[in-house]
Amino acid sequence: MERSTVRWSSMEKFELKIPPVAIFIVALLLMHRISYSFEFASLALPAPRVVFAICFVLSGIVGLLGIYEFRRKKTTVNPTKPETTSCIVDSGIYRYSRNPMYLGLFLLLFGVAYWQNNGLSLVVAFLFVWFMNRFQIYPEERVLEARFGEEYVDYKQRVRRWI
Repeated sequence: MERSTVRWSSMEKFELKIPPVAIFIVALLLMHRISYSFEFASLALPAPRVVFAICFVLSGIVGLLGIYEFRRKKTTVNPTKPETTSCIVDSGIYRYSRNPMYLGLFLLLFGVAYWQNNGLSLVVAFLFVWFMNRFQIYPEERVLEARFGEEYVDYKQRVRRWI
């Protein structure tokens, strides 16, 4: 029992340390490498260019709307310092997703993986979601709950984490 606690605690050092854009870039590079190195994972997905185009456009819209709302409310967009948040942003796109900027990054990763027609690349896109939940979103939520209390808990109950 103590052994697993130690392992889990050592993982906490990654919480809020790596900027999400850096994780996105690593995932994108990994997907690119995988698509050429692991041809056995090739898929025959329908309309890859169309799906990529839709994901590309949606990722830009969703991500930029998230940044716009943060700027409009004059709060930080720095994901490694949630304690500097000045208010809960619950307007605009934040009425539908608590993490539209991360959702935008995922949409772009998913679109690229789909376009590559590679199952392992798709896995990387979903590992991005796992990583973001574990090392970015859950720690952010702890900080925001401590900072804003019941107001943030109410927001979490009204709006889903991703979509």
